[in-house]
Amino acid sequence: MAKKLNILMFSGEYDKALAALILANTARQIGVDVTMFFAFWGLCLLRNPDNTDMEGKSFYEKLFSAMTPKGPEELPLSKMNFSGIGKAMMLEMMDDNEAPKLIDFLSGARKKGVKFCGCKLSMEIMGIDKDELIPEVEVMDAQQYLEDALEADMQLFI
Repeated sequence: MAKKLNILMFSGEYDKALAALILANTARQIGVDVTMFFAFWGLCLLRNPDNTDMEGKSFYEKLFSAMTPKGPEELPLSKMNFSGIGKAMMLEMMDDNEAPKLIDFLSGARKKGVKFCGCKLSMEIMGIDKDELIPEVEVMDAQQYLEDALEADMQLFI
C-alpha cells in the first residue's frame, strides 16, 4: 500500500508555496500519493491568470479578484517582500543557482499526478469559480478534506 502525504496550503506566499510544491514533487518521485488542499489565500497559487471572470460577481468578489494574486508568479514573499524588491532579489538568486521557479514546481506536480483540491467554502467566500483555477482542481468540502487527511501517513499545514 502506497504512503500518503496530505498538505493543507493556507498561505498565498511564494516561498511557502515553493516549499510545499518541492515536498509534493519529491514525495511523488519516491512513490508517495499526494493531496494538496488549498484554502483561502492558498487558492491564489492555483488561479489561472488567463481566466479571471468578473461577470456575476458581487462588488467585494470583484475587489478580491482584482487585489489578490492571479497565479504563482504574482505571489509575494512571506518575509522581506519590500513591495516586490525582495522577491525580485530572491528570483535572481534562484537564477544564479539555476534553481527552478515556483511555476516549474507547479507544472511538475501537475505532471506527476499530485491531487489538487480547492476548499469549497473558501472559494464561495472569496468568489472564486472553479473555472478560474487550473483544470486539475477538484472542489472539496471540509468533511471530504478531513476524510482524505485521516488516511494520510503525514499531514502538513503551510
